[in-house]
Amino acid sequence: MADHHDTAPAELGAPMDYKEHESTYNLFLSLSKWGIVSCVALLVAMAFGFFVGGFFSGTLLFIIVCVAAWFLL
Repeated sequence: MADHHDTAPAELGAPMDYKEHESTYNLFLSLSKWGIVSCVALLVAMAFGFFVGGFFSGTLLFIIVCVAAWFLL
């Protein structure tokens, strides 16, 4: 048969899986951080490629900025 689960609200003392909540929140923070880093790196690389270099220099700058962010963050 099915497992018995508490149907009471969390405010009344239902058991919570805090470890799962924390891991989900940490995943959300990590994805948000790297999404912002990649968008900024892409914008910088596109501007650099348009004004200074070309496609390959912009791609190289994108990779450099992402690797730098990996070591700094």
